[in-house]
Amino acid sequence: MKNEKNELLFFLGGVAMCAVGLFILFNRVHVGSVYGGGLFGGLGYITLGRFSMPSGLIIIPFIIGIVWMFASGGSLISKFFTALSVLLIVVAIIMTTRFWLDTMTMFDWLLILVLIFGGGAMVARVLFTDHGPEKKAEIDKETQKQINDLQKELEDVKKSINK
Repeated sequence: MKNEKNELLFFLGGVAMCAVGLFILFNRVHVGSVYGGGLFGGLGYITLGRFSMPSGLIIIPFIIGIVWMFASGGSLISKFFTALSVLLIVVAIIMTTRFWLDTMTMFDWLLILVLIFGGGAMVARVLFTDHGPEKKAEIDKETQKQINDLQKELEDVKKSINK
């Protein structure tokens, strides 16, 4: 029983370390959109290979899909077209998202890495430890105890019936 408590504390400590490390990291990361050039065209354009279009035009298929859905009474093809246009909008937003990290000291960076990966390793150690033979022996003992208790109880019932 003592080992299970230690494993639980070890697991919770690992989760806490990982959470603190991710919290510090996420506070140091900034998120924005590409503007003024970049991988996907910038200046309000979405570029896929040689095809480039203003980012506002990404809404046109969605508008067509909504009109088509209301005009046709909600046909399956119009719903599929509208869902595909929503997916296209989400992809366009993700494609123009940019992440950047604040400048930090080496100590801060190492602290973040130790907290995240050390906590993850502690959690993994608890989750992937083989408890096979020990756990099976403990279960077998408990099962045998229950069988003995049931046999004793059955004998007591037999004695009380025979009286």
